[in-house]
Amino acid sequence: MKSRPRPGATAEVTFIAEKQHAIDFAEDGMPSVLSTPWLIWFMEHSAREAMLPHLEARESTVGMAVDIEHLAPTPTGSQVACRAQVLRSEENQFHFKLEAFDEHEKIASGLHKLAVIDKARLAKRVNRKTKKE
Repeated sequence: MKSRPRPGATAEVTFIAEKQHAIDFAEDGMPSVLSTPWLIWFMEHSAREAMLPHLEARESTVGMAVDIEHLAPTPTGSQVACRAQVLRSEENQFHFKLEAFDEHEKIASGLHKLAVIDKARLAKRVNRKTKKE
């Protein structure tokens, strides 16, 4: 790593909740709303954004744990802001507080842990699992 993010450092990702991000059973009177898996995907990416300036070219991040409460529905077409705040670090692992807001209210909050990894080392490990014997 070039540097380590300090506790309290933040990053944000914003997006429009589009039809592709909606729950897949929005029919028969069920409104089209942002799905929890997509919300978590964007929330995790806000933590990644906080890490990117600190990484060497050979490094990347991988998620290790996520604990998110999806608190409120967000209709498709709405803008969402996902915010990550660094809580602490332990060696190559980083802990984040995550929150998400639509145009009206907080829609999610929770915790996330990610690790900084060496891309080549990960590729070797994955390659061992994909080789047929």
